Amino acid sequence: MTKNKITLSQLEQYLSKAAWILKGPVDASDFKVYIFPLLFFKRISDVYDEEYQNALQESEGDVEYASLPEFHRFILPEGCHWKNVRETTFNVGLAIEKSLRGIEQANQEFLYGIFGDAQWSNKNKLSDRLLIDLIEHFSQYNLSNSNVDSDLLGQSYEYLIKHFADLTNKKAGEFYTPRSVVHLLGLILDPHEGETIYDPACGTGGMLLECVAHLKDNNEDYRTLKLYGQEKNLTSSSIARMNMFLHGIEDFQIFRGDTLRNPAFFEADGLKTFDCVIANPPFSLKEWGAENWANDPYGRNIAGIPPQGNGDMAWVQHMIKSMNSTGRMTVVLPHGALFRKGAEGRIREALIRQDMLEAVIGLGPNIFYGTQLAACVMVFKQNKEADKKGKVLFIDASDQVRVGRAQNYLEPEHVNQIFDWYKAFANVENYVKVAALDDLKENDFNLNIPLYVEKIIEDNLPSVEEALADLKTAWEASLQAEEKFKSILKNYI
Repeated sequence: MTKNKITLSQLEQYLSKAAWILKGPVDASDFKVYIFPLLFFKRISDVYDEEYQNALQESEGDVEYASLPEFHRFILPEGCHWKNVRETTFNVGLAIEKSLRGIEQANQEFLYGIFGDAQWSNKNKLSDRLLIDLIEHFSQYNLSNSNVDSDLLGQSYEYLIKHFADLTNKKAGEFYTPRSVVHLLGLILDPHEGETIYDPACGTGGMLLECVAHLKDNNEDYRTLKLYGQEKNLTSSSIARMNMFLHGIEDFQIFRGDTLRNPAFFEADGLKTFDCVIANPPFSLKEWGAENWANDPYGRNIAGIPPQGNGDMAWVQHMIKSMNSTGRMTVVLPHGALFRKGAEGRIREALIRQDMLEAVIGLGPNIFYGTQLAACVMVFKQNKEADKKGKVLFIDASDQVRVGRAQNYLEPEHVNQIFDWYKAFANVENYVKVAALDDLKENDFNLNIPLYVEKIIEDNLPSVEEALADLKTAWEASLQAEEKFKSILKNYI
């Protein structure tokens, strides 16, 4: 009889309960620091056991053969298996730390530093009782390949990322970009087999995984993609790497580090370049490294030096410099990046004159976690199609949202509508305008969307003659009503 696989609903409940166990001694914003590593630890332990049993069966019970590294995706050193931690009842946090560090050491090429720096042995926060409860909770399911599909496990991981964003809602925008926005960027970027994808502010890896999903949706071989990401936050960069493995992705490189100060990817002649560049970088970053930009060793100041207190245009220039000769990019920015003056205005002008900007899309307000600001999407291409050269598409999608009580939502129908407008590259009254570079020049290269997409207000007011006729009718009706009132009043006096 075939064993039933774990469902997505079961996995989501399983992970939510883990967060509930931590509630109290651990702040909601720190749940992720503990739950993600434990889930990944459980997964690789169960997969190891499955691989071991398969090799044992194949070799008719040869234990030495089944333990050979070539039969295992990851090596689990002696004493570093999930069952070793589960058997521990005293100093459980120390046992977890020992196992996680041991696994990282044994798999340095792929897993070094992946479990983060959580203080598992801090008994003030994590008592033995709490950790035993958490380990027992995670032990209820077998997370081997035969019991749970990697896609499903990856989806449950994404659910958990969103769940934590909902729970904390503080600076969550740095941690989680709404799925619908990520999907829109993936549709516009349109990655294909064999391409390289780069996210310089990759967070937990959602944008990179959207590109994988895009190929799956188009029945292309996603395994041919090469994924690259960099993320400054230690926890997020660790989660991104775990996220890739749990989605069954093999060909990726994700590094922790400050992209604007110390980019991670190089080729012989400078920065590595990619087919597709995609990001939702931190909005209006203050301490971004302006002091090094004037003499940037990576040649990224292609259009000028951004202001010291705002890194938006530094991210844009870094991403443009990271496109290869046929590259394309999508980036999410605050609306201010479209119209702020001074240094940013000069950078905008230089970039527009280079004719790589293809589209500017204004999204609705309050769809990002932790901010009510409306954001925009800018689309750049190294080689715009012939009929798009010298033109920029402006889309006002500010009303393409479902209004909620605390937050607004970009629904699938809104994403599809925006993408249809983008693909059509044609004027639509009240929503879309194809502007020539001369139009932009007339506006001092200000990209504020209302300058181009004019809202036509329908004039439903009556003419003067119609208004006077209506007034006369109303006046006569009021006189009749007054006479009627007087006659009724007489009968009662």
